[in-house]
Amino acid sequence: MKTFLKKIIPDFVFRFYHWKLAFTGAVIYRFPSRKLKVIGVTGTNGKSTVVYLISHLLDQAGYRTAAISSIQFKIGGKVWPNDLKMTMPGRFKIQKFMRQAVKAGCRYLVLETTSEGIKQFRHKFINYQTAVLTNLTPEHIESHGGFENYKETKGELFKIAKKIIINADDPSAEYFLNLGKGEKLTYSSRNLQDLSLDRNGASFKFEDISFRTNLLGEFNVANVLAAITVGLSEGLKPEKMNFEKVKGVPGRLEVVIKEPFTVIVDYAHTPDALEKVYQTAKLFSPRIIGVLGSAGGGRDKWKRPKMGRIAAEYCDKIIITNEDPYSEDPQEIINQVADGIEAEKIINRREAIRKALQFAQEGDIVVITGKGCEPWMCLADGQKIPWDDRKIVREEFQNR
Repeated sequence: MKTFLKKIIPDFVFRFYHWKLAFTGAVIYRFPSRKLKVIGVTGTNGKSTVVYLISHLLDQAGYRTAAISSIQFKIGGKVWPNDLKMTMPGRFKIQKFMRQAVKAGCRYLVLETTSEGIKQFRHKFINYQTAVLTNLTPEHIESHGGFENYKETKGELFKIAKKIIINADDPSAEYFLNLGKGEKLTYSSRNLQDLSLDRNGASFKFEDISFRTNLLGEFNVANVLAAITVGLSEGLKPEKMNFEKVKGVPGRLEVVIKEPFTVIVDYAHTPDALEKVYQTAKLFSPRIIGVLGSAGGGRDKWKRPKMGRIAAEYCDKIIITNEDPYSEDPQEIINQVADGIEAEKIINRREAIRKALQFAQEGDIVVITGKGCEPWMCLADGQKIPWDDRKIVREEFQNR
């Protein structure tokens, strides 16, 4: 029905509907963002991690902080999982959350802001002080009608923010730096000294200050740099920024099993993110067992064979399994990911994880991607079943 209505109703009608919802929500909750410093984080990959790190820095500096990401909700010291299967909540939910943050005495809100959310005007009537870009690679291409449209949708956030912070290493950096009239800041890995990566994290120097993070991989160094730049823009002293207390980010390169082999769970659901995860996995072991699927049925079909080919380049064994098929045939999704590569196909995700653990030998690394810490698997007709890759791994490891 939803697809049918989109075909017969003009686009401007839907746009007005979404705008009206956003305005109504803001009115009902009395425009709460006016009493908060809102920091919006957008990009293709790394958004949730950067939200997590910025929130950590602000808390560490003594500010009462709220945050929304695909991982969790946070108001001050209260944290609860985001089980909506929606990174950026709907207009009423987000306005209500901000009102609750104001009542709780929060000064900051760090908000993961998605292109789908912007497209549906969920960002409207939110007083963004700062907008942060992590990176930009193809995603939601079918939904937006092309990469340029996707980029331009993201750009709407940077037109309204008073301050913008851009990853200068990203090919799209110049486009975003030309948007808006506010203060413009950049960060770049080229400004680092003494970068060292290992299986326990990374260390580097930035502006002659030494930093250490427990987060794995070079791409997480970029995420830490984004958080540092936000901190500097808010007047925090770099020598006071400590990331070592962040032991990890839930579902993001999260080490679930350490011995006799390593098992990592990660949210990676784009080709770029998947390749970076595999590159980081090589720090642990030259032998990778990959369990993957392809993000939500009915969207971004173009990336399925590409993700399969990336897995074939890095993995010694590949198991392709179900992820979030929604109303699409999960076997057809699996076949598209497996196109042209040698891989085992197992629809049942628990069974696929079990098979990977059985196959793993001492010193190997099992990399399970696509869902991270998501609490649901979404099937046809709106059906959702409880799920957590990390929980399944622990259960199957115990029974191994």
